[in-house]
Amino acid sequence: MEAIIASAIAVLGTLLGSGLTLAFQRRTTDRTHAFTRDERLRQERLDAYATYAGTLLNYRRSLIHLWFCLHEQPPPEDPEAVRPRTYDLRSEAQEALFRVQMLTDDETLSRTAEDVLAAVTELPRTDSRPELDTRRRETRDAISALVRAAKRHL
Repeated sequence: MEAIIASAIAVLGTLLGSGLTLAFQRRTTDRTHAFTRDERLRQERLDAYATYAGTLLNYRRSLIHLWFCLHEQPPPEDPEAVRPRTYDLRSEAQEALFRVQMLTDDETLSRTAEDVLAAVTELPRTDSRPELDTRRRETRDAISALVRAAKRHL
């Protein structure tokens, strides 16, 4: 009888040990998967934020060049040659914005990113050089502020 009780205790101990090992392995696996998922999301956000900021800068530069083509005499380049590049860059900026908006959980950051694109788009609608210079400074600062805000979400 003692042999049966000892065997039963041994079997229960083995089952308990196996169960605890399984629970710890499952928890470790879940943590590893969560860490991997979080790191992948962080990398995707970093890529999206950096791409958006770079695209905004290129779009901004193109719009400023378009302004000079429209307002300087003689124009440095035919405005009709510059417009298609500007439209392409605007499309790239909008695509990058959509990617940022899909990856961020922060509604404020999403709205700020959208507002910066709108401010940059308004650049060529200025009538004077001093107004253009002011908006250039404002959009440059807005892009920098957006990058700093995005950095907090990485």
